[in-house]
Amino acid sequence: QVQLVEFGGGLVQAGGSLRLSCRASGRSFSTYVMGWFRQSPVKEREFVATISGGDGNVSFQDYVDSVKGRFTISRDNAKNMVYLQMNSLKPEDTAVYYCAADLDRSRPSGSTYITTKRERDYDYWGQGTQVTVSS
Repeated sequence: QVQLVEFGGGLVQAGGSLRLSCRASGRSFSTYVMGWFRQSPVKEREFVATISGGDGNVSFQDYVDSVKGRFTISRDNAKNMVYLQMNSLKPEDTAVYYCAADLDRSRPSGSTYITTKRERDYDYWGQGTQVTVSS
């Protein structure tokens, strides 16, 4: 019952920046744990970033080691949007990027639903947006 649509991909030179966006349907978006994954012809789908859900004051984010310090995940619950700001892009970042949502509230922690890196935890997926980083 949840639809996710990614946009904002494109071509960028190595060292450049790009911001991906994902718009989600659903009236309980603020409770969803959200994630970004990517897939290329040379790799299986790979976790990139995740952000906690819930209406509490505490927010958590986590990243794959290869993007930590370069990428930032954020969300705007009023707009049902999640973002991935990508800086210092490298050719190996080239992939189709997918937005994903975990709706089942199975990992509560205080007022939040905690992040997950595990693909199997996510229930709904977008169609992807292409990011190409040239050398």
